[in-house]
Amino acid sequence: MTHVQPISGPDVAVDELLSDAATKLFRDTSDFDTVQAAEAEGWAPSVWNAVAEAGFAWIGVPESAGGSGGTLADACEVLRIAGAHAAPIPLAETGIIGGWLLACAGLPLPDGPITVAPGRPGDDLTVTINGDGSATLDGSLQRVPWAARSDVLALFDASSGKVIAAPNSAYTTERLTNMAGEPRETVSFANAMIDAAAVADAGPEVTADALRNRGALSRTMLMAGALEAMLDLTVEYCEVRQQFGKPIGRFQAVQQHLVWTAQDAAITKMAAQVAARQAARGDGRFEIAAARSLANECASTATRQCHQAHGAMGMTQEYVLHHFSRRLWSWRSEWTHPGEWSLNVGRFAESVGAENLYPLITAGSSMLR
Repeated sequence: MTHVQPISGPDVAVDELLSDAATKLFRDTSDFDTVQAAEAEGWAPSVWNAVAEAGFAWIGVPESAGGSGGTLADACEVLRIAGAHAAPIPLAETGIIGGWLLACAGLPLPDGPITVAPGRPGDDLTVTINGDGSATLDGSLQRVPWAARSDVLALFDASSGKVIAAPNSAYTTERLTNMAGEPRETVSFANAMIDAAAVADAGPEVTADALRNRGALSRTMLMAGALEAMLDLTVEYCEVRQQFGKPIGRFQAVQQHLVWTAQDAAITKMAAQVAARQAARGDGRFEIAAARSLANECASTATRQCHQAHGAMGMTQEYVLHHFSRRLWSWRSEWTHPGEWSLNVGRFAESVGAENLYPLITAGSSMLR
């Protein structure tokens, strides 16, 4: 159903063999029944085990740090394919966000999943760095993905410049979910002592902005995959569903929905690929902000168009469309505050001046100081 094109560029390319292998893996493991069951159980062990065995969970993390090697662009491509199959696992958190945090700090990767606190209103965690290098954590974090199933919660404390790998045993969780039924739990620490071996200086690459950009990029890649899958599903449905003796895809009103959805899927995919390429090269903050803004807007319009094309069928639990539409609506509200990424695009444009607006659009983040 889903046709993904590999990320490529003059100095960043993703091996087509990697794309093909990831597509096959997720097609074989993340099927309708598995995704449905994961909503009830809060976990999809068969999907995670296959991804971990293939090494896909740690792509983009250097082998010297315990990862699978490869580039950030490689990791983004696998993540986009995961989004196209609604894979119910913390792939983004384990690799390009949490794995990156731990690797930059020289902390070991766990054998299992990693989660990361996305920074939500209501967080009240207090971090105390003790004289022996250990850390004491007290308070709570909101909407943490798959916290109960993760081996480690990776934290960046901007005030001390430390990365902390809090083991699952250090916190308790309250099960909550997003609109798609994915775990987004409240994590609580009660004066939890984290050993000094799990606390380290973050390193120069890690800043609050860099972490947030990685989180935004992860959701943009997932959304790009989900939009493409939703388009393919809708086109297929409109080719076989008949009304008045002919496929509904031949009706002009339905064709208009399909064209708009194809436009939304294409522009999101293109923007996500550009953002991934630039981030892999180094500074992709402008491209990430632009892609995130586009993905949020396209998710809103495309879900409406696809559900209208499907009619009542699209609203049923037994039909796969909601696996993508509910994820799109959930992911668009993660790693963001209202209007955040659009405001960032505007601030970047303002910083270079009106005379440099076109160069900023064409040259991107290289124009920013």
